[in-house]
Amino acid sequence: MKRQLSIVAGVVIIVGGFFGSQMIMNSKKDQRPPAQKTLSTVFTQKVKNQNISVSLIENGRLIAKRKADLYAEVQGVMEPTSKAFKPGIKYNKGETLVNIRSNDAYVNLLAQKSVLQNLVTSILPDLRLDYPEAYSKWNAYVSHFDIEAPIAKLPETSSEKEKYFITGKNIYTTYYNTKNLEILQGKYKIRAPYTGVLTETLVNPGTVIRTGQKLGEFIDPSVYELEVAISQSMLPALSIGKKVKVTNPNAGDKTWTGRVSRINGKVDATTQTVQVYIEVASDDLKEGIYLEAEISGEEIANAVELDRKLLVEGDKIYTVEDNKLKLLPVDIAHKTDKTVVVTNLKDGTEITSKIIPGAFEGMEVKISTQN
Repeated sequence: MKRQLSIVAGVVIIVGGFFGSQMIMNSKKDQRPPAQKTLSTVFTQKVKNQNISVSLIENGRLIAKRKADLYAEVQGVMEPTSKAFKPGIKYNKGETLVNIRSNDAYVNLLAQKSVLQNLVTSILPDLRLDYPEAYSKWNAYVSHFDIEAPIAKLPETSSEKEKYFITGKNIYTTYYNTKNLEILQGKYKIRAPYTGVLTETLVNPGTVIRTGQKLGEFIDPSVYELEVAISQSMLPALSIGKKVKVTNPNAGDKTWTGRVSRINGKVDATTQTVQVYIEVASDDLKEGIYLEAEISGEEIANAVELDRKLLVEGDKIYTVEDNKLKLLPVDIAHKTDKTVVVTNLKDGTEITSKIIPGAFEGMEVKISTQN
């Protein structure tokens, strides 16, 4: 009997402990009110379309409009001239840039001139007898023949017979061979084609120069061209002679006025751009520096200009409708490094004016009342 009472008492204690613990746990439940939803605050602006004058800023490298790569067409030892053949040395038009020793070639030229003179002299007796009307002009040619001077043009023949006679004496062949040597002789001196400056030199006096060897580079530093790549959409606003503002991004106070001198007729298949060349002249400019060209374009009607950072996925922007974000595709008419001009937004459309971290379509937001 006692044992049964002990078992019943134990069961009662266990059941009582279980219900007691449940009551204690229920009494300790958090009675705090549910958390309220936190909304992100966004800054917005209302669209107001207007006519926008667009301008394009592109940079490019400055190159000399007139540049000559100097190559040797003959062989010999380079001799010094009145000026050093060094980069930065200025030459006037016609001054000797490179002088190649030509003693042997000059002697060969004199010998060939002497052969021509002897040939013409040898036909004079036959001309006196058979072609008396032609004798005087050929005799005058021999009389004025100067072996040190450039050879004069042969007299014109008066008849077919005279022409055949002169040809049969090998005079024409000898004349053209002599003329060729005379032209070749002139290649031993390379003269400045215009007033300019050496920008590169690859040889020095005493160097043995070989045919086809590059000797240096010569430019006219008074006129340059800026080569820039322009979007084909801007081509209608460009024309030859159009004035362009040119600036140096590394020296903000330096500006020049250039003009469009050339427009390439080919569109680059990869970038869909066209090479445009802007002529600019100034003593402050040097070949190789990078400049920026600001090209004014046509007006875009019913458009709005936005910060480029506001674009989502490159061609969408967030609008706010019923306190929720909505992505709206935009038609981009023009781009710059910092802004875009779009044309399909309606007046009064409320769009975000600042970047929203973690934004997504459908996100509930609160519009800031601050201006």
